[in-house]
Amino acid sequence: MRVHAPANYLDYAGGLKTGVIELLDAVDENDHVIGCMSREDIHKFCLRHRAAHVLVFDSKQRLFLQKRSLIKECSPGLWDSSAAGHLSTGETYERCAHRELCEELGVPNDIPLTRLLDLQACADTGWEFVRVFRCEDEGPFTLDASEIDQGDWFPLPHIETWISARPQELTGTLRCVLPLIHAICK
Repeated sequence: MRVHAPANYLDYAGGLKTGVIELLDAVDENDHVIGCMSREDIHKFCLRHRAAHVLVFDSKQRLFLQKRSLIKECSPGLWDSSAAGHLSTGETYERCAHRELCEELGVPNDIPLTRLLDLQACADTGWEFVRVFRCEDEGPFTLDASEIDQGDWFPLPHIETWISARPQELTGTLRCVLPLIHAICK
């Protein structure tokens, strides 16, 4: 299946987006692009697609997490990675990570990112291939109120307890990522 954007779509951060339709790359089981579709259709048909997540640590090795806005379509009111988002069609994982950091937290686009891990697309990730990056920043952050209700710093041992005690407060992707990150950061 291959879908092409009409000529009147505007270029947006390496991908295509309008005020109404956000276009994403649909990918196969090996993360190879097989087409371009609206975000709505990709989610409606549970198609594999791509997302970048960024974990922001401070000098005390605390992790900044965001609580998603209650008006978000997916996982409203749940705690999530520091910044995260779908790759627009044609966008790289790293470019998306920088864009989301800037849009959601106000972090400059030139902050160094370290690639930590990749997750395979599955039901728990919402059929997203997820590339996780790490960066260091002390804040304070300028939170995008349309995306984030609040944010806070958490020590990794606190998060480990949180995952066991109240996993329903965290997004599915974050529940997949955090145990792996805890092992990497020990």
